[in-house]
Amino acid sequence: MPTVIVAAAVVREGERLLLTRRPRGAHLEGLWEFPGGKLEEGESPIEALRREIREELGCALVVGPVYDVLFHRYPQFDLLMMVYTCGLPPGETPQPLQVADMRWLSPASLGSVEILPADAPLTARLAREGAPPPPTPPEPPQSPRLP
Repeated sequence: MPTVIVAAAVVREGERLLLTRRPRGAHLEGLWEFPGGKLEEGESPIEALRREIREELGCALVVGPVYDVLFHRYPQFDLLMMVYTCGLPPGETPQPLQVADMRWLSPASLGSVEILPADAPLTARLAREGAPPPPTPPEPPQSPRLP
C-alpha cells in the first residue's frame, strides 16, 4: 500500500485555530481539515506546507516546530502527517482560494465540524490541551553597520 506524506499547519490567531473544508471533487470532499497538503518530489515538509498554504489560502506562513506526527490508514493509502505549529505574518490574511471554506474555531469547538479521520486525533489533543503557543516570527534582517 502506498504511503503519502503530508505537512499540516496548526495556524493560531489569538485563541482560535484555522480549519479548511475540502473542495468538491477532492478525496473526502466536504470534510474539514487542518490546512496543508502532500509533499511534491524534492520538497521538504516545510517547503510543501508554505507552498500549499500559498496555493490554497493565498498567504504566507510562519512555520514553527513540529507539534505532532500522525499516521492514518485509509483504504487506498497510508498517510503520514507532520503537523507544525504555525502563525500568520503581520498583514497576511488567508482567503479560501482552493478550498471550499475556512473557519477560525476555538480548540473546544473543533468537534463542531465533521473532521477528516486522519485529523481526528489532532483535534482531540487540541481540545484536551488547548492551542499551542504561536511560533515567533523571524527577526527582520539587520543592515550591516558601516564603520
